[in-house]
Parts: sequence; structure tokens; C-alpha cells
Amino acid sequence: MGAGEVLMEGIVFGESPRWHDGRLWFSDWGAGQVIALDDDGKHEVMASVPSFPMCIDFLPDGRLLVVDSAHQQVLRQEADGTLVRHADLSDVSAKPWNEIVVDARGTAYVNSIGFDFPGGEFVPGFVVRVTADGAVEQVAGDLAFPNGMALTPDGRTLIVAESYANRLTAFDIDPDGGLSGRRVWAETPGDHPDGICLDDEGAVWYADVGNKHCVLVREGGEVVATVGTDRGAFACALSPGEQPRLYVVGQEFGGPDAAPSGQVVVFPISAG
Repeated sequence: MGAGEVLMEGIVFGESPRWHDGRLWFSDWGAGQVIALDDDGKHEVMASVPSFPMCIDFLPDGRLLVVDSAHQQVLRQEADGTLVRHADLSDVSAKPWNEIVVDARGTAYVNSIGFDFPGGEFVPGFVVRVTADGAVEQVAGDLAFPNGMALTPDGRTLIVAESYANRLTAFDIDPDGGLSGRRVWAETPGDHPDGICLDDEGAVWYADVGNKHCVLVREGGEVVATVGTDRGAFACALSPGEQPRLYVVGQEFGGPDAAPSGQVVVFPISAG
């Protein structure tokens, strides 16, 4: 595993990295921006959404979806750059909404931690399904601070990081988009997995804020690799291809009003 290279600094509160159309896209929750970053460090603001949290993913046709937690909705960016409401989440919960992933049919899965954070009393979180036409239905519950999520390439499994339970949890995705067959995908003893992504062999990279590292783990819990960071690692994403690179978004955790300490760091990794 090679040393990390800092691609961007000065991020207020970076999260939700996604590899899309040859660039790394991520959210700066503190600045209320969705940013696209090139490998030469050049970046541009692709959308502005004043929300904390504010996670992102993409529809099959390439349009951006943004979780606007502050207004309990999912936004969709149209071809002209305008943002429109894709789904109303307010009837389900007014508590913070968090991660989003989208499958090949355009069905989105969005989770909520279930309580106000930081400072609120713990309540289990849940996952909702958002259909392509914006219908919302809860499909899983009783999750201990659901955080990062990832879909297997065949679209048959959803993996959810349960940060407070020190584990990755998997669900089968039913033909109608519902979730069933809940099971522990991997225990992560001593770690609180946050953002996650899958590699080409189906193993999961997870970021851990408190332990300042990202860990590659196989189903069942075998640890394959670890990369260390000098600040909290909040989320990670892999680039495609024969020479994949791991992009880690991290910062010192001080809440939404802390001085900017966010970075995007990239690590070369071995494929296979």
C-alpha cells in the first residue's frame, strides 16, 4: 500500500465521496456544496445545498441526487443544473437523514440515524426505499446508527455500516425493492464503520473516524488491509480500472462550526 497524496484541503466538513464520470464527487456539508475533484487537484462546485447532512449518489442516467436532511427531502439535479424535489421524506421522520445509494433501476435507499446528533438520546435508525417516481417506504429498522451503505454489483445485496454496533450488516434486495434476509456481514471489533465502498472482489473498505484509518474487510470479518490517516476518516471511494485508487475524505471532528480541517487524500492500492 503506497503513501497517501493530498488532493484537496480547506474542506469544511467533507463526506459522501462517489466516483462518477471520471472524477471524485463529494459533499462539503459545512460549505453546503457538492464538489467534483480531478486527479490534478482542480475542482468545481456542482451544486449548492445548505444542509447538514447532505449525502449524494447518481441515478442511472447520471443525474445527481442529494439528501437535503435540513428539509427532509431528496433533491434531483436536472440537466440544466436546477435542483428539484425528487422525494419528500418528511412524512417518515424529521430526524437527521444520512446516506443514500441508488441501484440500476433508479431505486434509492436512504437511511436516518433516528435521533438528533450530537447530543440527542439514542434511538435506532432505519432505511427507506425511494422509488424512481419518488414514493417513500420504510424497508428496514432497528439499526444502531446506520451510516455508510453500498450495493453489490449484481444489485441483490445492500450493506449498511452500523457505527454504534461495530459491524457491517447485509440485506437481500427483493424483486420489489424491499429488504429481507438481514444478517451480519462482518463484525468490526473496536471500530465504528462510517462511509463504505466495495472493491472488485466484493470486499468492503470502511472508514473509521476515531481510529483514523480505513480498513478493507471480507465478508465474515477477515481484515485484508489498512491505511492510516492523520485525522478522522469519514468516508472512502474507489476509482475503477486495473490500478484503482482509494480516496479518503477526512477531517478533525469538531462539529459543523469547527475551523476547516478537511482533506481528500488518495492512496494507490493493489488490484486483486
